[in-house]
Amino acid sequence: MSENQREKAQPLRALHAAPGIFVIANAWDGGSARILAGLGFKALATSSGACAATLGRVDGKVTRDEALGHARTIVAATDCPVAADLEKGFGDSPEVVAQTIRLAAGVGLVGGSIEDAQGDGNALYDIGHATERVAAAAEAARAQPFPFTLTARAENFIRANPDLDDTIRRLQAFEGAGADVLFAPGLPDLAAIRAVCAAVSKPVNFMVGIRGKSFTIAELAAAGVKRISLATSLYRAAVSGLLEAAREVRDEGTFEYVEGAMTTAELNRFLQT
Repeated sequence: MSENQREKAQPLRALHAAPGIFVIANAWDGGSARILAGLGFKALATSSGACAATLGRVDGKVTRDEALGHARTIVAATDCPVAADLEKGFGDSPEVVAQTIRLAAGVGLVGGSIEDAQGDGNALYDIGHATERVAAAAEAARAQPFPFTLTARAENFIRANPDLDDTIRRLQAFEGAGADVLFAPGLPDLAAIRAVCAAVSKPVNFMVGIRGKSFTIAELAAAGVKRISLATSLYRAAVSGLLEAAREVRDEGTFEYVEGAMTTAELNRFLQT
């Protein structure tokens, strides 16, 4: 561990402990990481979906080595603390999940999330096994010489099991197993978000981008959310711009998109900071 890593880990913990709500912005390469840091975001995260897309694949089709190499690039790009989307920990057993946390810390990450979904399809690990996996991850995180922030995810609402009571039971179990942040992607409305936040004592993350419409920062703060992540939404917004420009060239034979694009000089100002 470098002293720089400790200097990144403490601010991430402080953001979770401070009053109010904050956004952890998801980058997909070194350039996007620099731009987001240049815009003033205080913490960054990877996105498994965006990582996979940069390799021309769909979410879930990236190896642990590839994901950690991708994370290393983002970590090196800025002085912001970076947490990683570590999917299910790249294995089923608690031992593999613990090793993933250790390897994540080894590439400079100061946080990471572990899911309770088995990977292919919608199956969830039973709550007992899922909790053992979080406990192993928490033990590995606590063994680091800096505060590694562990997020535990209950995947019910995006895995065809939209059971709020089971989601809450899982998050409560993960909190008891040592998770620092709790996360249930895909919660359908503010009432469900309030119920989750009221049922646990650790900070709750809300993820933008699962549904077409999201909620405002003010609404999420009032519901009890501590942290907002952006998943693949920024990457998809960037690709939407690419598609619009490329289709103009292909279909219209014009280049009007250039007039609204940032200049090279503007881009370089972000990259040279």
